[in-house]
Amino acid sequence: MNPNKILYLGAEAEIKTSVYLGLSAVEKRRIRKSYRIPEIDHMLISARTKEESKLIMEARIQGVAVPIIYDVDVENGIITMEYIDGHRIKDIIHRLTEKERKRICEKIGDGIARLHNNDIIHGDITTSNMILVDDTIYFIDFGLGCKDSEIEAKGVDLHVLMEAFSSTHSLYPQCFDYVLDGYKKRFQGDADVICKKIEEIVRRGRYRT
Repeated sequence: MNPNKILYLGAEAEIKTSVYLGLSAVEKRRIRKSYRIPEIDHMLISARTKEESKLIMEARIQGVAVPIIYDVDVENGIITMEYIDGHRIKDIIHRLTEKERKRICEKIGDGIARLHNNDIIHGDITTSNMILVDDTIYFIDFGLGCKDSEIEAKGVDLHVLMEAFSSTHSLYPQCFDYVLDGYKKRFQGDADVICKKIEEIVRRGRYRT
């Protein structure tokens, strides 16, 4: 693996390959904002770095496959974590058979339910933020995540994925239904309430347009 290769450069963070104690790693560095008061900028970056690393570690405890965190530099807003060498779901879903898509999507639903069982909201669940390694789906990038026990938050989390499937993988309309099948099997609360919330969110969106 080529160290210091930029994997992603966005408005909020830079992600590049790295090496940590001889291990292939990924370094996520939050970007400082010149328009913010320096003290507030530092406080926000530190808080978000701490929150993201905490969510990732809690997700692992719940049995969700996530990168192992090697180091957290709160002062500089850097998380160094395991490099997951696999394929983004976004890039391979079109190559799968319908049977394989169903199995993979049910596993995605299982993982999301494990998060939600512990009130972990990912915040940006898309097929770009899931990596398949062998038969394991890793969830990455909890930068927009939080802890929230509300039905609304969980419904919005799933709605983001529904929209991702609709826009990016429109040829496979059953995928999100498969996700919900896996979700319902694992979720410890009333999954029907979550599904109704998703429907409500969809209706609200149609009303606004």
